[in-house]
Amino acid sequence: MSEFITNNLGISSDLQGRIFSSILIILLLWLVRFMLLKFTKRRAKDVRILYSWRKAITYSTVILSILLVGRIWITAFQSLLTFLGLLSAGLAIALKDLITNIAGWIFIILKKPFNIGDRIQTVDHTGDVIDIGVFQFTLLEIGNWVDADQSTGRIIRIPNGSIFTETQANFSQGFQFIWNEIPVLVTFESNWQKAKEILQKTADSHAEHLSKEASERVKRASEKYMIFYPHLTPIVYTSVEQSGVLLTVRYLCKPKNRRNSRHAIWEDILTQFAEHDDI
Repeated sequence: MSEFITNNLGISSDLQGRIFSSILIILLLWLVRFMLLKFTKRRAKDVRILYSWRKAITYSTVILSILLVGRIWITAFQSLLTFLGLLSAGLAIALKDLITNIAGWIFIILKKPFNIGDRIQTVDHTGDVIDIGVFQFTLLEIGNWVDADQSTGRIIRIPNGSIFTETQANFSQGFQFIWNEIPVLVTFESNWQKAKEILQKTADSHAEHLSKEASERVKRASEKYMIFYPHLTPIVYTSVEQSGVLLTVRYLCKPKNRRNSRHAIWEDILTQFAEHDDI
């Protein structure tokens, strides 16, 4: 009966064996993937760890499937090598952007210019990296019409190939802190020396504890990058504007905490200034 079906369909027993083996391999590998994902989901509590494992298992399954199935079929296509050589040259031109995106993905995975969770800025967009795919990476956008580096709620997808042509700034790698400044303008009639003392104490209370941690980060980062800061403690700079004395508070904060730190420092400044009639 099987020989009758084979003859009528024009499918040889060898070809049937290849098809059956290919389907079996794919089913087995995806069953293993399902079990590994289920096991990982039970064990991993951290969202980032779970995401990394899910990506690693999926990519490994796909690559292994291609290798094993390809090994079964490669002998059947040896006569087509010349044709495939010509075809691949045409595809390389037609699918240039697609290939560039895959090359960008390989570069991101190997060189790690950014990782999941990093806050980065490209030429046109700023956001937190929430996904790295084969063809594009995804940002949760910050800024734009929202002030002080907070999320807009929009998802931005950027082709991986842009990694080769556009500048990226990473807020989270290397030093892992950013300098933030708060300008405070007081009138010429104000006691600006007292105002400066208040600003310095306020900045110290909010940010001085970060200086020690930042110093350790600078030491570690200097092993890879030429990063050097002589002073990491908060400081208040004085300058003169047309309408008064400008006191600029400069302090360290973590990239994702800029608005919260600014909010807390401003509230303390306003509360303390209200206690002094000469400011």
